[in-house]
Amino acid sequence: MTQSLEQQVREELTLYARKIVAKGLVVGPGGNISAKAGDLMLLSPSGFALEDIEPHQWIRVEIGSGKVLDTEFRPSSEVLMHLYAYRENPDIQAIVHTHPAYCIALTLVSRELPMLFPDQAALVGEVTFVPYVLPTTDLLADAVAAKVGQYNSILLENHGLVTTGKNLREAYYRTEVVEESAKIYLAAKAAGTPKVLTDAEYKEIQSLESEAYRVQLLQKLQ
Repeated sequence: MTQSLEQQVREELTLYARKIVAKGLVVGPGGNISAKAGDLMLLSPSGFALEDIEPHQWIRVEIGSGKVLDTEFRPSSEVLMHLYAYRENPDIQAIVHTHPAYCIALTLVSRELPMLFPDQAALVGEVTFVPYVLPTTDLLADAVAAKVGQYNSILLENHGLVTTGKNLREAYYRTEVVEESAKIYLAAKAAGTPKVLTDAEYKEIQSLESEAYRVQLLQKLQ
């Protein structure tokens, strides 16, 4: 029997939720992730540590109406941020919101994350910043939605990181790469003046056939 799309998405969410925790990208019940299954999004429940969520516990929410279809648990308090992002950019299939330490540290001291190395250029591209907005509010949802049409990685000042992708794998790896970029940039700045990639070098990396192939692999459904 063919596995349903919804069940496949539930299992992928559970897999990547555990990866996020294993990599230290959230602590405790922090962070929230979601993925689309047709006209629904499946979202982490409120109050759960990501590693504790079982496949049947992801909350179904209608993207168009915002109606929550499950009543045993509440959806993440950032439900509006996920909904608004999917509505604003229908190409998005998954959203990962984490609280990576180096990303947060970077937002406390800087409003830029320059292009530093090839993986960053090929898999992420330009990163944008959102000034501090009270979490879980429609103000934050609006601020993120305003960026998702142009950027796949959004740093939230004093808060964390939001990444999007054509599947969970792509959104997750963007989270890893942005956190590594923030770590490298902070270390380099502490030691001296970082040597960043020029616009020409950045575009040259993006034009490589080998990098395009890697991105295509990331975007394939699992």
